[in-house]
Amino acid sequence: MSRQRARRGRSLAGAALLAVVLAGCGSDGYEPAGPFRPQPEGPPPQVGPPPESPQAPGPGDPADPESEEEAGDPNVVASGLTVPTGLVVLPDGSAVVGERETGRLLQVFPDHSPARELMTVGGIDTAGDGGLLGLALSPTFAEDGLFYAYVSTATDNRVVRFPMGGTPNPVLTGIPRGETHNGGGLVFAPDGTLFVGTGDTGNAALAQDPASLAGKVLHVDVFGRPLGAGPVHSTGHSDVTALCVGGDQSLYATDDSAQGPDELNAVTAGGDAGWPTAGPDSTDPVVEFDPAEGGLGGCAVAGRTVFLGALDGRRIHTVQLDGGGAVSEEPTEFLTDRYGRLRTVVLDGEGALWITTSNKDGVGTPAPDDDRVLRVFPPGGARNSPL
Repeated sequence: MSRQRARRGRSLAGAALLAVVLAGCGSDGYEPAGPFRPQPEGPPPQVGPPPESPQAPGPGDPADPESEEEAGDPNVVASGLTVPTGLVVLPDGSAVVGERETGRLLQVFPDHSPARELMTVGGIDTAGDGGLLGLALSPTFAEDGLFYAYVSTATDNRVVRFPMGGTPNPVLTGIPRGETHNGGGLVFAPDGTLFVGTGDTGNAALAQDPASLAGKVLHVDVFGRPLGAGPVHSTGHSDVTALCVGGDQSLYATDDSAQGPDELNAVTAGGDAGWPTAGPDSTDPVVEFDPAEGGLGGCAVAGRTVFLGALDGRRIHTVQLDGGGAVSEEPTEFLTDRYGRLRTVVLDGEGALWITTSNKDGVGTPAPDDDRVLRVFPPGGARNSPL
C-alpha cells in the first residue's frame, strides 16, 4: 500500500465505593448482573432525558445500525453530554463515559435508563484538544474497583488511577503536553500490563526523540513502572488517539495525522511507525484513510475485524484482516453521516458497539441532543458472538 509520510498531526477502599459505580436499582428498570449493592437512596442526576419510544429495545438490546434516526432513536442510550471521549464497559453491562471538557464521569445504561453522574476528575486542563481522554478498567477491577484515566494537566499529560469517588493518584507523569496531538490511547493487555498512546504535541521531531515520551506507545505495569529498559514500546507516532488489542494479543493504534492519510498501525516492541519520515526500519500501516474519511479516534477488535471511529469521516470503518494481520478486503463503513463525528468505539460482551459522538468539540455541528452515546450491533453482528 502506498504511503505518504507527511501526516497530521486510564484498592477499592470499601464495597460502598464500588456500589456507587455499578449502581442500578430495580426502580429504574435496570438490573445489574454483578454482585453489587444498590446505589444509596435519593434521586440520581440525569444528563438529558433518556429516549422514550415504544420502539425502544428491551434491557440490554442494542439497536440496529440501519434503524431510523428520529425522536426516541433506539441507537441512542444517552444524550446531552459534552464531548464524551473515554468509555469503559462495566461487568454488569452498563458503561462509564468521561467527558473530555468537563472531567465528569457518568454511568450510562443499555436500556436507556437516565444517565447518572458519578464524579468529576479534578485538575484537568482542557486547552486545545486536552482534557479527560482515555479510560480503562484495572485488570483486577472485580477486586480493586480501580479506573485508569489519561488526562491533561496544565503542565503535562499523565495517567492516573482512582476508585470511583476517590482522589486520582498519578501512575505515569511527564508526558509532554501541547495545544494539539495530546494522544490519549489507553488499553490493558491480557497479561495485565498497560499500553499508553501519546501524541507529538505538534512537534513532529519528538516522535523520533528517544528521550521524549511524546509520539510514542508506552508500556508499563499497573503502578506505572516501565517494562524493560524504559517505558517506550514503539516510536514514530503522530497522535495515538486509541489503542486496541485483538484476541491474538496483537496491539493496534489509531494515528490521527496532521497531513496526509490517517492510519491504523500494528504496534510491536521496538517498532517505528515512521512519523515524520519513514526510515529503513519503519513499518507500513495496516490501512490508511484519506483525511476526509479519517480523523481516527477509536478502535475495537472482534476476531479479525477492526472497527474504527472517524471524526472527520463521520462514520465507523470496518476493516477485515487475514491471519497475518493484513487487510483481506476493501474496508466498509456504516453509520455514515448519521450522527456526525464519531470517536470512541468499545465492544461489549454481546458483540455490540458503544460509540461516542464528538459534535460539541468546536469542530462539529451539534444537534440539539448532542453529544450522544450510541449502542448498536455492527452490520452482520450477532448477540453473544465470539470476540
